[in-house]
Amino acid sequence: MNKFQVFPKRYGVFPYIFLIYLALPVFYVKEEQGFKAVIGYALILLFLVTYRQLYFLIPFKKFSIWLVMQSIILIILSIWFNPYNMFMGFFTANFIGWFLDKKLFKIALISFALVLSIPIVFIILQGQLSNFYFFFPFLIVMLTTPFGIRSMNTKMELEKKLDQANQQIKELIKREERVRIARDLHDTLGHTLSLITLQSQLVQRLTEKNPSRAKEEAKEIELSSRSALRQVRELVSDMRSITISEELADMDQILKAAGIKLQMEENIDFSHIPLLQQNIIGMCLREAGTNIVKHSQAKNSTVMFAEEEGSISISVIDDGTGLLDQHENGNGLKGMKERLALINGTLKIRSNKGTALKITIPIVKKQAEVKDAYDTYSHS
Repeated sequence: MNKFQVFPKRYGVFPYIFLIYLALPVFYVKEEQGFKAVIGYALILLFLVTYRQLYFLIPFKKFSIWLVMQSIILIILSIWFNPYNMFMGFFTANFIGWFLDKKLFKIALISFALVLSIPIVFIILQGQLSNFYFFFPFLIVMLTTPFGIRSMNTKMELEKKLDQANQQIKELIKREERVRIARDLHDTLGHTLSLITLQSQLVQRLTEKNPSRAKEEAKEIELSSRSALRQVRELVSDMRSITISEELADMDQILKAAGIKLQMEENIDFSHIPLLQQNIIGMCLREAGTNIVKHSQAKNSTVMFAEEEGSISISVIDDGTGLLDQHENGNGLKGMKERLALINGTLKIRSNKGTALKITIPIVKKQAEVKDAYDTYSHS
């Protein structure tokens, strides 16, 4: 169920400030008595309702009954009560500036000019020319206000579309980069891995029938796997490398600049973590640090590392306000999950009093370590 709002939150306090101008018609109605006073207060209340409803309709795409009602109330209050109630036309002038369609904007502006002309004609017929001369400058301002409002809204709309276009460009660049990496991996490793698969199947068949041939094929598999490893390293070297140590140093500098204290273990050796995984972990740490600075309002933060057999986990904790819904589902955390998915990593989020992010990734042992383990096993 939608929560009741007096005015849409996106407009801030602006609609409330505008209500100050309703003090003038209230003052003039207060001077009346009996039935006329009741009618006056009812019209002001109805005008207030139209004012609220119009905020929920902008930006306008077509004429609204609320705008017509507002214009009729303006005419009645100006003629039947006091000519100075014409200043309520500034309310209507503001809304006319929100028409998106150029043709509708012109029609609305001409209609508004006709509405203002009715009280003016009444003033002239009453012989109150001094009032007419007094109102004339304000009428000019009222009729030009919609142009200013429309120009401002057009600029804001263009800026919004520009931001959306830039966001789409960023997404397209990310998508293209993923496609490029996937294409390079497929083109570079696809043939080699297919060859290794065929050779391993051949070894299985030759193990009992022709052991010497099986041994030769096993050596070929080793050469093929070394070739595949070299190709992966070449691909990784073409990427922009981000080591964990370098990113932690940058994170510490950024947090200190924002007045946030960072605690973490020092002199940790990350050399056993492959470069590709360091690259992705580094980008995740960068995003986590950026989120802390932008959204957390934290005073302290902590980065902790825990290594288990075959995996490593990194926890980033702050004592800030916690994640809001729009941040928890934002592009930053989504991007972290997508990057970690490339290396079978996971991201867990806990947000209550502060926020805790826990990144867990599997660690593949380097080839030298695997070879040492194999040599130890073969000689035991």
